[in-house]
Amino acid sequence: MKRNRVDIITMGCSKNLVDSERLMRQFQLNGYSVVHNARRVNGEIVVVNTCAFIQYAREESIGMILSLIAAKKRGYVGQLYVMGCLSERYRGELEQELPEVDKFYGKFDWSSLFHDIGKSYYRNRDSERALTTPRHYAYLKVAEGCNRKCAYCSIPVITGQYRSRPMDEILAEAGRLVKKGVKEIQLIAQDLTYYGIDLARKCLLPELTERLADIRGVEWIRLHYGYPSNFPYDILRVMQEQENVCRYLDIALQHISDPMLRQMRRGITKQATLELIERIREEVPEIHLRTTLMVGHPGETEQDFEELLQFVRDVRFERLGAFAYSHEADTYAYAHYRDEIPAEVKQKRLDELMCVQETISRELNEAKIGRTFKTMIDGEDEMYYIGRTEFDSPEVDQEVLILKNQPLLIGEFYNIDIEHIEAFEMYGKMLN
Repeated sequence: MKRNRVDIITMGCSKNLVDSERLMRQFQLNGYSVVHNARRVNGEIVVVNTCAFIQYAREESIGMILSLIAAKKRGYVGQLYVMGCLSERYRGELEQELPEVDKFYGKFDWSSLFHDIGKSYYRNRDSERALTTPRHYAYLKVAEGCNRKCAYCSIPVITGQYRSRPMDEILAEAGRLVKKGVKEIQLIAQDLTYYGIDLARKCLLPELTERLADIRGVEWIRLHYGYPSNFPYDILRVMQEQENVCRYLDIALQHISDPMLRQMRRGITKQATLELIERIREEVPEIHLRTTLMVGHPGETEQDFEELLQFVRDVRFERLGAFAYSHEADTYAYAHYRDEIPAEVKQKRLDELMCVQETISRELNEAKIGRTFKTMIDGEDEMYYIGRTEFDSPEVDQEVLILKNQPLLIGEFYNIDIEHIEAFEMYGKMLN
């Protein structure tokens, strides 16, 4: 165990990561050495920031806590604290089942940890972060909570009502990030397209994005987690007019059959969804759409699933992820539906869906061979530099691999000619 060292471990999404980065900065201000997601955890203080979105995420978080309890018993780590979505939702049960944890905090009260260990929490520096991403990009969270009423989702139960951050506060944080060397801002919220409605009774995302685009030094802005119902179409104008707003939109659709959309309480129909996609692609040529789909929701018939498969074949999403339904306590679906679809059927449907998408992704990539794309270099391995185009988000999307036959700088942009592809990767060379 290393004295004066703090290990922070983040489970789950990029929104959790921002919270961890704020936590890390507060520890640094108190004079600690802080390490994030270390291979070997041996700090005198360890904090796990947990996820509880679905059963798999809960199991993964609990598994991490149990492994750290074992390390604590062997003397490898000191005090162990748990925060985030899991303890926000199940704090009472966790305190009873895992007394070896020194204390549990939720998603919003973790600042009291510093009082509990006899240290200061610097409220005047509350928005400062110790970045865990490569220094050229960062996540920028614009809101907490969610006001949607999707049947399957536990996030509103955990995070509460939607709360937009003041725009000036967001812009000030973006300015600080740019001064640190950040060139690419990943704009995130549970529902980005709801931003500002609680403040001004209208969506302020287009205005926020335009003002972010005007900050000198911001070269890419990427939009994550839109919602299809009541979509703010003015954001498409901003994408067209602002060169540094990526032609990329992450918008979770979940399903396409009308019976399933009603069961899921999505507030949109199949026809409206198709019209939305058509308009987005019409107004922003070459935009790459990332969506997330769900299989195995209660009531999903074989006909519903076949309709979903055909939808994916017809629309040909550039980026797509999928997951199987998880029966979450305190949700509308948990109270009103039976989780009657067997796990093996859910997995079969998930595998079939992703197999269809793999073929589509390969075909779309093949159309890029011989074309040149502005590419950000994120890192390197023994053979390749690893980059991304404006159409790819870190961690979740494909990469561009460039042979290391000439030196490239991490965090810089280069024009890369695509030479060959795989389903979820492209290979290229820098143009001289």
